[in-house]
Amino acid sequence: SFLQVQTEDSVLLFVVAWTITEIIRYSFYTFSLLNHLPYLIKWARYTLFIILYPMGVSGELLTIYAALPFVRQSGLYSISLPNKYNFSFDYYTFLILVMISYIPIFPQLYFHMLHQRRKVL
Repeated sequence: SFLQVQTEDSVLLFVVAWTITEIIRYSFYTFSLLNHLPYLIKWARYTLFIILYPMGVSGELLTIYAALPFVRQSGLYSISLPNKYNFSFDYYTFLILVMISYIPIFPQLYFHMLHQRRKVL
């Protein structure tokens, strides 16, 4: 069931990764706006993503994967024909396409951050 997906370890994985990431990011923005950016915050912003980004993405993908059987069985968020809009949408297939989209997108974003790190630090 859906509650079983919420208790997956993968949820904790991405929640911890994204929480730490957001704390660092908004600390960076706040201190930058105050014109008093400590080097530790700057370093954390451009370094910890090396571990946190793959950790968060892995957690997301594992959570989506764990949800797939529930989504397929329940038809969650899917719209089937016939209906008055003559439109169908299969959320299960959409989730698989989202997972596949990580293949080209993740390396592009990750290497962009590595480039930013070299430029800033």
